[in-house]
Amino acid sequence: MSEKKKNIRRNNIIQLLLSLAIIAVINVIGSYVFTRFDLTSEKRYTLSDATKRMLRELDDIVYFKIYLDGEFPAGFKRLRNSTREMLDEFRAYSDNIQYEFINPSALSNQEERNALYEELVRDGLTPTELFVNTSEGRKQQLIFPGAIVTYKQRRLPLHILTSQPGSQPEEALNKSIQNLEYSISSVIRRLSSTSQPKIAFIEGHGELEPIHLAGAAETLREYYTIERVKIDGQINSLTTRTEIDSLNYRISNKFEAIIIAKPMQPFDEKDKFVIDQFIMHGGKVLWFIDPVFATMDSLQHANQTVGVSNDINISDQLFRYGVRLNNNLVMDLQALPIMVVTGGVGGQPQQSFLAWDFFPLMTPLIDHPIVNNVDAIMGHFVSTIDLIESPDIEKTILLTTSQYSRVANTPVLISLDMLRMEPDESLYNQSYQPVVVLLEGNFESLYRNRIPPEISDDKSIGFRESGLPAKMLVVADGDMIRNQIHRTQRQPLPLGYDQDTRQQFGNREFLLNAVNYLCDDSGIIAVRSREIKLRMLDGLKVQNNKVFWQAFNALTPILIILIFGIAWSVQRKRKYTSKA
Repeated sequence: MSEKKKNIRRNNIIQLLLSLAIIAVINVIGSYVFTRFDLTSEKRYTLSDATKRMLRELDDIVYFKIYLDGEFPAGFKRLRNSTREMLDEFRAYSDNIQYEFINPSALSNQEERNALYEELVRDGLTPTELFVNTSEGRKQQLIFPGAIVTYKQRRLPLHILTSQPGSQPEEALNKSIQNLEYSISSVIRRLSSTSQPKIAFIEGHGELEPIHLAGAAETLREYYTIERVKIDGQINSLTTRTEIDSLNYRISNKFEAIIIAKPMQPFDEKDKFVIDQFIMHGGKVLWFIDPVFATMDSLQHANQTVGVSNDINISDQLFRYGVRLNNNLVMDLQALPIMVVTGGVGGQPQQSFLAWDFFPLMTPLIDHPIVNNVDAIMGHFVSTIDLIESPDIEKTILLTTSQYSRVANTPVLISLDMLRMEPDESLYNQSYQPVVVLLEGNFESLYRNRIPPEISDDKSIGFRESGLPAKMLVVADGDMIRNQIHRTQRQPLPLGYDQDTRQQFGNREFLLNAVNYLCDDSGIIAVRSREIKLRMLDGLKVQNNKVFWQAFNALTPILIILIFGIAWSVQRKRKYTSKA
């Protein structure tokens, strides 16, 4: 009997030592081989390769001061925890990521707390007011769902809560959590970049004035250096030429991308050639074109106007690149309302908001980094786009009209009387008309086999008949990039803000995503298309079965331990009783 006990004791010691040895070996291997296992279905804890590559290139501490701590509703706690988890994931790939969470409302001194609030606002963070339940009762609290990020001598604000005017709070929190990797990666990239890429607004063809592009410029200025350039037939307006020797030149683009915003005058062939060669050398272009001339200004003095074709001599160029803008206007039942006089009461005009079919609101329907999680985009007098067969060019339709739309070819009668009539829905049967198209690939020059040898053979010009990989965005609406002007103060409003309905639409985010996508060679923008499913609890069921689930959560672990203990005791009793 004593010998058996010795054997049991020896076996137990051997098993213990063997287990410790295995754990030690696993730890030694783990110190040399780094790996992580993400068992979530949507791989929410798996960073993109672009993010990992960026983290490996960091050569100094990136410090996050996150002002999202304290007592607040469950949704914001989830956002805080997700932010912490995402930063931990970043830190797993770089020791240069450090962070701390701060409760800006924790200061007991009112003056010091207000001073901190003002400092955070000056640093670029936007406060949010919440009602929270505390031990002292329900009270109003100011929170700052953001962070100040520091790298070397530079610091930038990071907005963790994505602004979603008009959306439900839970939806905004959901989108914020989905965009966490992109938001954090984007701010690190901006801080670690030694120079800002340059973007040029082209002028000289009746393009939008600076005051109408102020919203777009302000949006892009956070990431890019903005310039306005008049081509004026100058071959060096968009590119630079460096002489290598007497026969060869090195040609490079001056700008990462150019934006052509609602030109109203024809392009001459020299300017088209300069733009064409900019594209052939890998330049990116955003075309915001009105194929049809139609404005609301004409309706201020008359009840109706006519939309006519707006030929600015670029149809052949866009056709060669893979698209055709049609001379028509889209009418859509999903449209922006405008204010019109619908009657009079006591001698005073009575005004109402009525949906104006010529101002479609376009909701992105595809999963693409440029339009993913973007709100409805406001359009004014929008035309359609046809795709031309070109095997070397990948075409992606980013925006379409709604299911209930129709197309009217020029000349189009535009009358305010249409607002007073009930629309015939049977006519709105031309669904999902494409209005924004992304083009990617190696484009063919418009001037291939069209220019004399003295130009094509001139080394200083460096003519290319086929292009380096490039991207374009073609928008059949010039007003999509135009901001409104405040009627009394005459100040430009943010891009996408409609002062009549007081709503913010997705034009601003759409433009920023588009430029980032076209100019981003790192691949970080692709993270925006990622979707993380949040398994939300059913609030009504939780409330109705609150006592049951509280008891279940409290008693179940105890019952499991009791059952296990009883089973283990019975098993030991049977084992040793039978041997005796």
